[in-house]
Amino acid sequence: MAVKQVLAAEAKLGEGVLWDAERKVVWFVDIKRHRLWHLDPATGSNSFAEAPGQIGWAIPAEGGLLLCGLKDGLHTFDPEAGAFTRLMAVPGEPAGNRLNDACTDPWGRVWFGSMDDSEQGATGRFHVFDRGTIRPAGPAGIGITNGPAVDAAGTRVYFTDTGGQKIHVAELTRDGVGEARLYVDTAEHFPQAYPDGPVVDAEGHVWSAFYFGGCVARFSPEGKLVAKIDIPARDVTKMGFGGPDLATAFVTTATKNMEPADMAKFPQAGGLFAFDAPVKGFAQARARLS
Repeated sequence: MAVKQVLAAEAKLGEGVLWDAERKVVWFVDIKRHRLWHLDPATGSNSFAEAPGQIGWAIPAEGGLLLCGLKDGLHTFDPEAGAFTRLMAVPGEPAGNRLNDACTDPWGRVWFGSMDDSEQGATGRFHVFDRGTIRPAGPAGIGITNGPAVDAAGTRVYFTDTGGQKIHVAELTRDGVGEARLYVDTAEHFPQAYPDGPVVDAEGHVWSAFYFGGCVARFSPEGKLVAKIDIPARDVTKMGFGGPDLATAFVTTATKNMEPADMAKFPQAGGLFAFDAPVKGFAQARARLS
């Protein structure tokens, strides 16, 4: 399958790629360089805004804003003004933690995870932001969280424990979330790689990026590996569906753990990549702020 670089972002830690159907642009972040990128795939027009700290994700929200997860909590971003406004802290988060990845469910709730910024302690956990309130939801005591990812119907939510090489799943309803159970032990398929950002496609299969794995992989609802697509970068961080018909897969990558010899082998690392997805994604709900 043809994979091409669509933006040479030179990201230190690209993440959080997401399609904005209203603006017809792709949003993604470079966490370590504090950048919030946007790309118009139709024209190639792109630019980035400087965030006031490490930014893990940005999700289209009500009122033309984006809801963003930064090291010090939730912020809104106004694309017209280019301005960030701090909204609230995340209760109970240690000072050394930061926010890392997120998604919405069909009701506009935002599911997100935290992690130890030094990647040493198991202080990460998952939360849900529901119209102005934040509460813990999902596994805790994780070194590096990724996801969550929610299916189109809002019946399942997937939580990634990157260091543990495991993806967990829990049943989801409008009223709450069930207990998480093992969905797939990715070490069985990719022993030297680590599952990174997940996303669910229109058929209910989960796609996971693989850090140190140079690929994205697709798993069935039962957790069976059914596809693998190589990406021309070693450290692959997140996949999202975009384009007018949600049939293009966009993929972020990273360079922060690469030496000069690694960069020589993967000169496009840090870029944003795209390929024609074999299965479409689905439209994600806008984040509800209140």
